Amino acid sequence: VCSDKMKSSALIFLTVIATGLAGSVSIKSLVFSTETDTNYVEMTPLKPLSLSAFTLCMRVATELSGEREVILFAYRTREYDELNVWRELDGRLSFYLAGDGIFFDVPGLGPLESHLCVTWDSSSGASAFFMNGRKSVAKIFKKGHTTHPKGKVLLGQDPDSYVGGFDAKQCFIGEISDVNMWDYVLSDTTIKDMASGKRVTKGNVFDWESTHLDIHGVVDVVKREL
Repeated sequence: VCSDKMKSSALIFLTVIATGLAGSVSIKSLVFSTETDTNYVEMTPLKPLSLSAFTLCMRVATELSGEREVILFAYRTREYDELNVWRELDGRLSFYLAGDGIFFDVPGLGPLESHLCVTWDSSSGASAFFMNGRKSVAKIFKKGHTTHPKGKVLLGQDPDSYVGGFDAKQCFIGEISDVNMWDYVLSDTTIKDMASGKRVTKGNVFDWESTHLDIHGVVDVVKREL
């Protein structure tokens, strides 16, 4: 009898371990180590970035501090900076659409990883940042606007021209991973679940697990478990 109980307990224990391992997710992470105007990663979207709404999320950590601009995401066509996400000189977070920007005073990024999302809906103009699943105040921005397709999406540098005109003093230094994008606004609950590590619907514009990354310069790719 004792032997049967021990076998049963061992089976349960192994099942729990297997379940835990099955629930883990291995993802790639990009490490930008130096201040340069040459290191960046180009992401290939799953569909054209003709966007009238979006949710953009990433996990990010940086030791950059003080009054320094930091580019977090850049999408540019030949004519415009279509969509840029920044940490500003004063530490605020912002995003820009076709040259105009909107600013959010949310807890600053730092060396401990943060899960960061930004949402925007053209029909209402409603926009917000989410930091580790917590939503900022909503602000109204660019009602009726749509981003243009046929551009380039870069991590690590801000292009002042079409894939060029980089400024080392604006580059990203740190670690970025789990960059996903949807062409609609996710619910607050879904963003909170994602921040806590739960699996959610894959991004239909960028899905980090399958998106092709074209690395330029020296950017290290490491594997990690979520």
